[in-house]
Amino acid sequence: MRVLMISKACVTASYRSKLAYLNRYDGLDVGLVVPDHWGRLPFEPDPGDAEYPIFKQNVVWNGHNHFHWYPRLRDAITAFRPDLIHIDEEHYSVVTVKAMKLARRFNIPSLFFTWQNLDKKYPWPFSSFEQRVFRGCVAGIAGNQEAADIVRRKGFTKPIAIIPQFGTDLTFFGPRDRDATRSRYKIQHRFVVGYVGRLIEDKGIGDLLAAVEGLLRADPDMALLIVGNGPFGDKIREWVERTGLDAQTILLPWVPSDTMNDVMNLMDVVVLPSRTTSRWKEQFGRVLTEAMACRTVVIGSNSGEIPHVIGDAGMVFREGDIEALQEAIRYIRDNPKNREEYQQRGVDRVSTHFSQAAIAQKTAAFYRTLQGGTAE
Repeated sequence: MRVLMISKACVTASYRSKLAYLNRYDGLDVGLVVPDHWGRLPFEPDPGDAEYPIFKQNVVWNGHNHFHWYPRLRDAITAFRPDLIHIDEEHYSVVTVKAMKLARRFNIPSLFFTWQNLDKKYPWPFSSFEQRVFRGCVAGIAGNQEAADIVRRKGFTKPIAIIPQFGTDLTFFGPRDRDATRSRYKIQHRFVVGYVGRLIEDKGIGDLLAAVEGLLRADPDMALLIVGNGPFGDKIREWVERTGLDAQTILLPWVPSDTMNDVMNLMDVVVLPSRTTSRWKEQFGRVLTEAMACRTVVIGSNSGEIPHVIGDAGMVFREGDIEALQEAIRYIRDNPKNREEYQQRGVDRVSTHFSQAAIAQKTAAFYRTLQGGTAE
């Protein structure tokens, strides 16, 4: 079976390891259509790229989610001759409807992927794209249960699997000597609480700042490490200046994917304090699985998919509950035995459910169920 995947996310090298795992299954050949860059993100080369065909192409409206598309997609389809096209994009996107229509012209079944866990009514023409994709694709993959439920309510009756888009590559993410790693980054604190991701208000960073302020004042051996870029960065810097906690607050810009393992090993706890809004709810929280793979304890709010990702491998608090978040951080800091238990549970949970190998296995199995499928 030959599958052609179309994915802008795969400009990131660590995400493409799923393709390498998929191609190790007997009788399965998976190729990739990917932009030569996505917005400001360059295509990151990887030694594993030689294991399968990669078609790097220019993209119209590069960097614009849901508006972009590949004008030379036909060339890749003709060259690879797939039995299935996996459109790794939302069902209401321009790229998805264009790829689906092209697949039908070649009489090739196609599937879409969705993270969307808010039940939104899209304006025309996106509402039209959504229904055309539902009619034209033979299946879908949802990254979380809520996303699957939503497309069902909107009338999609064909097969759908619940599989996160990408897993965590355990050949890359794993525990390191924390003291040595911190020494390289010149971090001397005993206990480090961290946040990694976009610096936006929806991520609940303000709640994290409020929760750790008193803890930092009471414990000079404790530090807060924030890694990322975004508009909330100005408010974080204002908070540092106002509180005078600059000696215990470390701010790093977003780092390349090949450095992220180091970052996760700088921290004792990674916090994802996301807040649900009318326009957004946490769809997965990849930093949680990357942290767990590195034996870093995770704490997350109950926004969206976070509790299902964490399971019994960390602590979950009600979103916006600053006191509960503060108590969770204090508990992990002050109970090293329980911290070790969470560390081991995290490693086990990622290996079983969220590794790239596990995600590839589930994806390959779903592909097999679709052999011979047709659209309406």
